[in-house]
Amino acid sequence: MKKGIIIAAMALFLASVFSSLGFGQTAPDYSANGKRLYSRSWIWSDKFSQMVDTTKYKKRPPYVIGFSNASVSNSWRVQFVQEFQAECDRHKDLIKKVYITDAMDKPAKQVSDIEDLMARKIDILIVAASEAGPLDPIVSKIYKTGFPVVMLDRRIKTENFINFVTCSDIVGGRLSALWLAEMLKGKGNIVCLPGGAGASPAEDRLAGAKEIFSQFPDIKILDIQYTSWSPAEGKRIMSALIQSYGKRINGVWADSGLQGGGAIEALIAAGMKVPVTGEDNNAFLLVVQNNNWQAMSNGYTPKYGALGVINALNVLQGIPVPRIVNSTRTVLTTVDTADVKGEIPWDQMAKPGWPLDFWMDNNLPESMLPRSR
Repeated sequence: MKKGIIIAAMALFLASVFSSLGFGQTAPDYSANGKRLYSRSWIWSDKFSQMVDTTKYKKRPPYVIGFSNASVSNSWRVQFVQEFQAECDRHKDLIKKVYITDAMDKPAKQVSDIEDLMARKIDILIVAASEAGPLDPIVSKIYKTGFPVVMLDRRIKTENFINFVTCSDIVGGRLSALWLAEMLKGKGNIVCLPGGAGASPAEDRLAGAKEIFSQFPDIKILDIQYTSWSPAEGKRIMSALIQSYGKRINGVWADSGLQGGGAIEALIAAGMKVPVTGEDNNAFLLVVQNNNWQAMSNGYTPKYGALGVINALNVLQGIPVPRIVNSTRTVLTTVDTADVKGEIPWDQMAKPGWPLDFWMDNNLPESMLPRSR
């Protein structure tokens, strides 16, 4: 109970501080002659949310939680669910039962999963939508009956939910795009490799990246290809792009380390070396480190699966929650730019003895961490 109150108070305090620093801007600043003048606060800003009164959802524990997950189709999503389950285990005094379903990235199956969860008399519904549009009708219908629904990781298109627990994809897209643009000194040709078509993280990251690239008139996007957050697809698609554009490609914007690592493998095979963005899965970190690559890791940690549990418990205890709950991220760079700098050295995050598919920024208990090989 006290933990939730502290989180709510901190959110309100940070909201007032960030507001005073100008974090509510929705577009970059311009001078009178139209020259770009970046406001760093704009780079980091997202929908800074009001607090939501959850008094009407308050009920006595223990609770039955239903989590409709989009899938466990890649290593990030597997670890994300592990983080979720580990946090549930930490709150056994408040949680009686947890149901977790896997929609296998199929919207129709996820609709069926949600119907099944509701039949199990759960106390709250948590949804990570496989696709924003197809899940909207059923989630909206449940929410409009007065039942508590929160979104975790992936949202629906409308605002029919209590709140959304995320790690801002808009900000992530802007940040990685800014690093790449500055690495290229504002001039060159790039290809974009977003993740899953129609999934809100991929679409929002791409939208954020485009906002930045649009401010650099001498940067041209040659192509945009969705990769389903697959290392194999990232490598295959990057190989095809190299066949099409060759050495006209000066940089690669990937919204994840999954396809980012695959893209680097394709570039190595083609004898090309251009800056690439990604995230902190160990495979991406190591291929960058082992090949002395110019890269940026824009951390999108699976540990915010745990934050989803804490958020749901706050709702059920009637504790106010932010409309948008943003997890923190860890930024790594092999080369710092003017506006994007690494928080810790690259080699402190990369672990040669750990599994390649492990995501390094985590909140898992010691018993669940890999052992060095």
